[in-house]
Amino acid sequence: MKKGNQMKLEKLSLLSQRALFLVLVLLGMGCATESTQTVVNFTELTFAEEFDVDGPPNPGKWILEQGRGPNEDGWGNNELQYYRPENATVSNGYLIITAKREQFEGASYTSARMTTKGKFEQQYGRFEARMRLPYGQGMWPAFWMLGADIDTNPWPGAGEIDIMENKGRTPSIISAALHGPPDVCVEPPSTEGPDAYNAYLNCLQNPRDGYFGDDPAFKEYDLVNERVDTEFHVYGVEWGPQYVNFYVDDVLFKQFTPEDEEIDGPWVFDKGPFYMLLNLAVGGNFDGPPNAETVFPQSMLVDYVRVYKYNGLD
Repeated sequence: MKKGNQMKLEKLSLLSQRALFLVLVLLGMGCATESTQTVVNFTELTFAEEFDVDGPPNPGKWILEQGRGPNEDGWGNNELQYYRPENATVSNGYLIITAKREQFEGASYTSARMTTKGKFEQQYGRFEARMRLPYGQGMWPAFWMLGADIDTNPWPGAGEIDIMENKGRTPSIISAALHGPPDVCVEPPSTEGPDAYNAYLNCLQNPRDGYFGDDPAFKEYDLVNERVDTEFHVYGVEWGPQYVNFYVDDVLFKQFTPEDEEIDGPWVFDKGPFYMLLNLAVGGNFDGPPNAETVFPQSMLVDYVRVYKYNGLD
């Protein structure tokens, strides 16, 4: 059943409470002072997909990608599926992405992957989706974001924000991650002074390797006595200058900032807008291939996707 107006009002109240909590967290961590404190709210809706119209996903909001990736290599992750638009449909108020065991174009599985690239892109804000995930070894559902400059700034330079990923064999654990590039040491012009040159020398002597692929800035979250495949949960990120906060059901479970040890390279999350992706992969490096106990077809259900503007007032 879709949320009514009362639940939407409750949602706005929760957002206001969470914004206040963020300020308190930042103060407690020493990330803000009385002179630099920022009040943040995420109440202005900029994107709302409620999946209320049966049929294919709204082409005004989503692009359905096809194939096995630009290099035909399983999207760089050794994934086993072929993405087809036919595997994504809207029915009874939900987006349903279905993974099937079937032979198609040389692949043994099919599924779907959707993106808002070129349709909706935003820098900062709250991005959230209410979802129910599949279950079984080899299922890899994800709600994530990529830098909108990826065509001219190839991954991982464009940056990646994984709002939610799940290994299908662990139905109570989800994960979040940031991916970014290694250091590129560029000698500054002499007009920038000694500090810039010292930073350049330090880069040459201690280059950072980046945080991407199998070694991102990563955090797991255990739902404890709850499951992702039998219940809907809201997966969200609140993103602003110099921070990315990850939530499940309004519970903040991880904050990343540029100073964190896990950020082993440039912070690439303040340079411009990102776009969203929803997909259900089969196999790949994250969870391995399906096994004999994995049942097909498998489906990922999405109740809604909503984005709110970042309103930071110094």
